[in-house]
Amino acid sequence: MSTHGTDSYADRTELPPLVRRALAVARAHGFAHSCRPEQGRLLHALAAGAAGRITETGTGCGVGLAWMASAARPGVELLSVERDAGRAALAAEVFAQVPHVRVVHGDWTEIYRHAPSDLLVLDGGGNGKQTEPADPERLLTAGGVLVVDDFTPSDGWPPRHLGEPDHARLHWLGHPALRAVDLRLAPDLSTVVATRVPPG
Repeated sequence: MSTHGTDSYADRTELPPLVRRALAVARAHGFAHSCRPEQGRLLHALAAGAAGRITETGTGCGVGLAWMASAARPGVELLSVERDAGRAALAAEVFAQVPHVRVVHGDWTEIYRHAPSDLLVLDGGGNGKQTEPADPERLLTAGGVLVVDDFTPSDGWPPRHLGEPDHARLHWLGHPALRAVDLRLAPDLSTVVATRVPPG
């Protein structure tokens, strides 16, 4: 969830049609927090490599989901969970003609009912990124990829945010079931990408 994510597309013209549709809905309904283009391109690339289910939390109006749906292979199912009923309904309408995409209204923990996933994107607020971290061993296939977005870039170690160690980011970078890297996507945007280590 990016504070001015929707506005960051103002000068972008070459976008997948589904992304343009989701952006139009976000703008029409005043939703400012769409994923940024830098994040969208990363999701697009990762979705192209997923062989099984792709799951996302924090649908918003569906911009990030549209990036992934535009790249997913035939047969790959996408599920996104949105806790706001109104936004969930708007996003569901965006994907009404896309049979391999489903938007669910509910708390982020709904994703446990649909696990495991090949690609899991923890996005938006209240979604298992920080105070109640999601369990990658339950949610990801062996070798599955986790994306945790919207961190502030940090040049030192440990990574810091607002002058303090960034414990949320450290949780993912040091998780024993993951091999993780902190990717700087823009001068003000960083994302953790991790692969689940196969058991044994």
